[in-house]
Amino acid sequence: MVATPEKIQQTSQINTNGDDRVAVLLMGYGEVESYDDFANYNEQALNLLTAKFAPVPTWMYPPVAKLLAMFDLHEWSHQHGNFISPHNKIFEAQREGIEQELRKNWGEKVSVFKAFNFCKPYLPNQVLAQIKEQGYNKILIYPLLVVDSIFTSGIAVEQVNEALRELNSGEEQWVTGMRYIPSFYNQPDYINLMARLVEEKIQSELSDAYLPSEIGIVLMNHGCPHEAKGFTSGIMESEALYESVREQLINKYPLISVGWLNHDTPLIEWTQPNADLAAKNIIELGAKAVVMMPIGFATENHETILDVDHIIHDVKRKYKDVNFVQMACANDHPEFLKMAANWADEQIEALLSETVTVVNPQLAQEKATHGHSHDHSHDHDGHHHHHH
Repeated sequence: MVATPEKIQQTSQINTNGDDRVAVLLMGYGEVESYDDFANYNEQALNLLTAKFAPVPTWMYPPVAKLLAMFDLHEWSHQHGNFISPHNKIFEAQREGIEQELRKNWGEKVSVFKAFNFCKPYLPNQVLAQIKEQGYNKILIYPLLVVDSIFTSGIAVEQVNEALRELNSGEEQWVTGMRYIPSFYNQPDYINLMARLVEEKIQSELSDAYLPSEIGIVLMNHGCPHEAKGFTSGIMESEALYESVREQLINKYPLISVGWLNHDTPLIEWTQPNADLAAKNIIELGAKAVVMMPIGFATENHETILDVDHIIHDVKRKYKDVNFVQMACANDHPEFLKMAANWADEQIEALLSETVTVVNPQLAQEKATHGHSHDHSHDHDGHHHHHH
């Protein structure tokens, strides 16, 4: 049997099975709200992220996580007056806003859930258990936090796969349809929004005091390791995003640089220039004001807030007279929520209109053990030829 999704033309009949419901799973890192959780958070992060590019043996995760927790604690509580990250709250506002937009179109057939890669009680296995309990049978995996990378999104998929394996009790998979949105680095409406927000900020705060050639712009991307054991690490997507936003601004504001927000891990080569160096370079070229705009993150987090704050303080030590403007991510900007919902529409439509494929995990075992069968089906012009 070859399962071919049959597209149904009239929208009135789009939903062949009346009980099909789609759970949109928005995925972000999540951030700790209680300082006791730092070590746990870091251990999850080391496990899922660092393991893919750093040669760290597993037994080192717990001690390294504790050490990092001490640094985090120092930075967040002592240097930043008991900073509590607004990330989770903003992510919830994004979830809510995207759900409202989607319901205009799909009503109760679609709900939006949030999962955090590193934070209880929203770990993917906890959230997928709820999705299953509430009777959703189709899932749209939608990593939202980091714009760049199939690498970061890959973690999302890894965790979803792990969770689905834990949740699958019977013969048949409860999930009958699945789609994925890898990244929106090349979405024109996102690119336009980024450029326009920078332009508006300059008009309202800087253009009366500085010439356009004296206004530098650092467009900040999510830092990427150059070597990630062969995983796509998102450098290409991030560079493409940067080039597209830059192209819209450069004729008016000539001093623009990418600035990567790296985690400077020893032994790893990260994308350059980092945001610190980018700002210094632009100032050397005569910028008297510098706009710091995160384009590689859709949601505010400690990197876009604290790290950028550190960078600005560091650069100001050397260049006291430079005026810095620190901008926010897209966050829950109404236009962003609308576009994020639009990107999901097409996938939801596909999920609700395709023929249900029932997946039986036991077949996977048979297929794996019997290896390469000679029963190849070739598909020429939509006709199926079976060679036995």
